[in-house]
Amino acid sequence: MSTREQRIHRLIERSAADPRTGEVLWRVVAPATNGEPGLDVVHGDLDRPFFIASVSKLFTVVCLAQLRDEGRLDWDAPIAGYLPDLDLSGLAVEKGRDGSVRDGRARDVSGEITVREVMGHTAGLADYFEGPRPDGPTTLERALQSDFGWGEAEVIEWTRAMTPARRGRGLYSDTGFQLLDGVVERLDGRPFAESVRARITQPLGLDRTYVFTTETLDRFDEMAVIRHGDRDLRLPLLLASCGGQGGVVSTLRDGVTFLQAFFDGCLFHAALLDEMLIDWHRIFSPLEYGTGVMRFRLPAVFTGFRSFEFQGHSGASGVVWYRDARSGVLVVGTVNQLKQRQLPYQLMVRTAAVAGS
Repeated sequence: MSTREQRIHRLIERSAADPRTGEVLWRVVAPATNGEPGLDVVHGDLDRPFFIASVSKLFTVVCLAQLRDEGRLDWDAPIAGYLPDLDLSGLAVEKGRDGSVRDGRARDVSGEITVREVMGHTAGLADYFEGPRPDGPTTLERALQSDFGWGEAEVIEWTRAMTPARRGRGLYSDTGFQLLDGVVERLDGRPFAESVRARITQPLGLDRTYVFTTETLDRFDEMAVIRHGDRDLRLPLLLASCGGQGGVVSTLRDGVTFLQAFFDGCLFHAALLDEMLIDWHRIFSPLEYGTGVMRFRLPAVFTGFRSFEFQGHSGASGVVWYRDARSGVLVVGTVNQLKQRQLPYQLMVRTAAVAGS
């Protein structure tokens, strides 16, 4: 084992011993560069299944990119045109003269927001999952009290009652990806889980990756446990409701295969990836969003004056699936902790710094 590999193992083991983390599963892959051999460091079982939370959105994005490649989807067309059976009124509203979306002069633009805007979280849609609700706790907070499930109709109803954001401004919205999953289902004429299987997991040979649904509830106990502070969570109904927003199950082995295919142009036309990585906007510091892809960057003073540009996606349960655009290092991992959301990013930066050195 090389010195670099030993250093990475020590960093991961230190994180795994931290009482704040859950079960840590981590993999770092670096290409051979400047005479240095490549490396592939794994902590935990390569085939241990875990929920990848919002990293699931990358699977939705792949489906949308393939549909565009097939000429069946226009990212610059209104999303409402692909959801003719849904009433989207009241979900996106342009502000009135007093600056309020509830002003009498505010204009409903739900029929105008585009697929691209929804993919980039700039459509002005409220977030039904962790956004403030007028009737009390957030949807996530309610589920933490007592697990429950929902569907498309409930998401639209809850979001309509919430205060929308300004169109064009970055606001992370799970509601948007609920609608995007619906676009995939309607264009493909099959459940979203089946589209993921046919379009992604079967072609890539991702044998342990799938969308968790009510039909797979009996597999819940196979997964690594997600914690919320000191509490082990059991939320099968919530996770079965999330689909391409946050309900995909995967492994370290499959995660690296997927990320390599995503960034190497094996899943859709490479020109689409270029589009995804051009127009970045802040959603919450230090995360930015392009078109369906997250970017994580820190000021150099926080990274030992090393320059990183991590592209990929994160998940609220401590999941990171990223490629550093500068070094080519891939980091796929989870700390399985819903609180302490800084932990996976800290470990990602530290392990990637060693891998890319």
